[in-house]
Amino acid sequence: MGNSAVVVGGGIGGLAAAIGLRLIGWEVTVVERARTLDDAGAGISLHANGLRALDVLGVGAAVRAAARPQYTGGTRTPDGRLLARMDGAALERELGTPIVGIPRSELHRLLRAVLPPESLLIGAEVTSVDRSDASRVRLAAGDTELAADLVVAADGIGSRLRTQLFPGHPGPTYSGSTVLRAITGTPVDLRTDFELTWGPGAEFGHIAFADGRAEWHAVLNAPAGVRHPVPLDEVRRRFDGWHDPIPALLAATRPDAVLHHDVNELVAPLPSYAVGRIALLGDAAHAMTPNLGQGACQALEDAATLAAALSTGDGVESALVRYDAERRPRSQSVARAARQAGRMGQQLSRPVAVALRNTALRLAPSRVTVRAVLRHADWTPPRLG
Repeated sequence: MGNSAVVVGGGIGGLAAAIGLRLIGWEVTVVERARTLDDAGAGISLHANGLRALDVLGVGAAVRAAARPQYTGGTRTPDGRLLARMDGAALERELGTPIVGIPRSELHRLLRAVLPPESLLIGAEVTSVDRSDASRVRLAAGDTELAADLVVAADGIGSRLRTQLFPGHPGPTYSGSTVLRAITGTPVDLRTDFELTWGPGAEFGHIAFADGRAEWHAVLNAPAGVRHPVPLDEVRRRFDGWHDPIPALLAATRPDAVLHHDVNELVAPLPSYAVGRIALLGDAAHAMTPNLGQGACQALEDAATLAAALSTGDGVESALVRYDAERRPRSQSVARAARQAGRMGQQLSRPVAVALRNTALRLAPSRVTVRAVLRHADWTPPRLG
């Protein structure tokens, strides 16, 4: 009888973990509490480390084929002046790939396509976890009873499994920023593949997709929980007068397509990503702000590293100790860097501080921007087996 695993959560990290475990011969069940996999979300940028993890999992080529490389772009001021240029060609020379942009729904679809439909248990919420047997973990998911050699907690920033394992942990913290985002309903004529614009306490950015549509996001300093009757109208008001193509992106967006979420993170680092036969992965382990575009990439690294650790045959608990040792320092370091990037980027609001930052960015050579990306994206994946 082979090894079995239950992955709790059918997001990017959970699906990737399931793919990795199946590659090393495990029987896997993914439990997702959503009743329908509508793939809610906008767009995502994948850096070289995320793509390398996908290569290990055997889906890198499919993702690249569906994504759009980000060769052109940079960071601007609201009137359109360039602060820093993104050199996608330089990144490709250094890393073998540029950053790519893809709709989240398409990435989810490509990951799910690798898994047999019977491995997905949809519309079932894990309500209890029994760890009394040292050799197996038992779970109740709706009317279904499951037992497994391994449980992967990939149930997101609000992870219930994390709360059970670490009842004293404070959980998610509001970052001070809220984000509104959408994918345009029609193609938009864009001069760049990726762009950020920074104003006082605000950011507007876009990611161009292969089909000509684009994702845009608007990040604002705001109290938690503030919502607007028509979110798109609020974005138009807040970014009125900002440079092209921001008006065109908003004009190509349906009002009902706009998503609004507060940006939360795990400020207090977890003491471990493994407890017995349970591994924490992705946002459940290290939810971070999106300022470096590394959240999903770190989850993909988790998935590839977990599969590699378990492929050695050293036993589940020993493998999870190795997984924790390899993933926790790196992912928590990236989370700290993302938090700092937000404080020096979108969240900066005082005019003098904004002016000093903008001057520093204009004076910095382009290789400084490339090195900043390399610091987190240049990751060597483990081998399975």
